[in-house]
Amino acid sequence: MGQTAAANPAAATPGEDTYNKACVACHATGVAGAPKLGDKADWGPRVAKGKDLLYTHAIQGYTGPKGVMPPKGGMANLSDEQVRAAVDYMAARAS
Repeated sequence: MGQTAAANPAAATPGEDTYNKACVACHATGVAGAPKLGDKADWGPRVAKGKDLLYTHAIQGYTGPKGVMPPKGGMANLSDEQVRAAVDYMAARAS
């Protein structure tokens, strides 16, 4: 029998799992202006604008003064829910 997240507290959350599969390539290093995971100075102003705007930019894509966010990080097969969970995961590490 496989272990579930409840049985294995070290298991990745859905947001962390999506981050590791789809977001890490840019958000770990800051590629294309991506705010790095855990960088409070870079995430703070974005989070202050509200989660709804973060979700919209992550799902639909965004081009801004600091760089480019492709829709769903370039992985069109991700659900909106997976993208929102990844945004929540990243934003929580910047607070």
